[in-house]
Amino acid sequence: MSLADIKPIPLSLVDHDPVAAAARFGDAFARTGFAVVSDHGIPQEMIDRALFATRAFFAMPQDAKSAYVIPGGGGQRGMTDFGVEAAKGALRADLKEFWHVGRDLPPGHRFAEIMPANVWPTEVSDFQPSISALFRALDDTGNRMLRAIAIHLGLTPDFFAGPVADGNSILRLLHYPPVAANTGAIRAGAHEDINVITLLLGAEEAGLQLLDKAGAWRDIVAPPGSLVCNIGDMLQRLSGGRLPSTTHRVINPTPDRAGFARYSTPFFLHFRPDYLIETMPGGPQDWPPITSNNYLHERLREIKLL
Repeated sequence: MSLADIKPIPLSLVDHDPVAAAARFGDAFARTGFAVVSDHGIPQEMIDRALFATRAFFAMPQDAKSAYVIPGGGGQRGMTDFGVEAAKGALRADLKEFWHVGRDLPPGHRFAEIMPANVWPTEVSDFQPSISALFRALDDTGNRMLRAIAIHLGLTPDFFAGPVADGNSILRLLHYPPVAANTGAIRAGAHEDINVITLLLGAEEAGLQLLDKAGAWRDIVAPPGSLVCNIGDMLQRLSGGRLPSTTHRVINPTPDRAGFARYSTPFFLHFRPDYLIETMPGGPQDWPPITSNNYLHERLREIKLL
């Protein structure tokens, strides 16, 4: 089963028939770890505005972009240069560069030392307002998704509201430059996401694939205007393996598209740093308890960001 076999599910179903939404999303996630989401409520104008600012930033000279790399920051804010991040166990780095935006916290917040302040490029005037607006919209959308997931797992609809309040979520602005030559590397090596759930805009461009339960790579088909949602390792861990964190990758383009850049904007929704991830009993798998921040740091070391 691949996403080509799963019809887009309207997120508006969560608001007027949460039980039906839980059944449809739960079925898709349990089988593939992924779902295609339509009617998500994020205005296309907002998405286009953020993409325009993203393109403008990545079109800047390399020295100007690299000035926003934060040494020792684990790539959690600002710029990460091309060829730095690698999938766990990969021999070659991914063919991508990216920018990270996190949650804005008020002064003196208890998580301020763990979740640093954002940095913003001054060269693109609309970057901060457009990207901040998209972060907030995706954060709200993720919370709606989690209501359906909670019901599917037999939890109260608002179970995740506390754990993700002040969560260490990140919006990643991804730029995959044109592929000039075959170096043996791909745009994003096979990996699973660290976080709770991921919401991805920009999956209309071909290249995103999931590994199905039979061990075959399947193209992810996302109609224009939809977003793709997948389960991350933290939720797999909490659910006792009931919801799988599925391996996925971004392969290189076909020759006719090799000269084109690819842009996408995954939103990695996280628990708050001190949340203790404890496996629900009765599932197919079990893991020892761990705080979300400790788990995050374990995984960042594995992918060479720490």
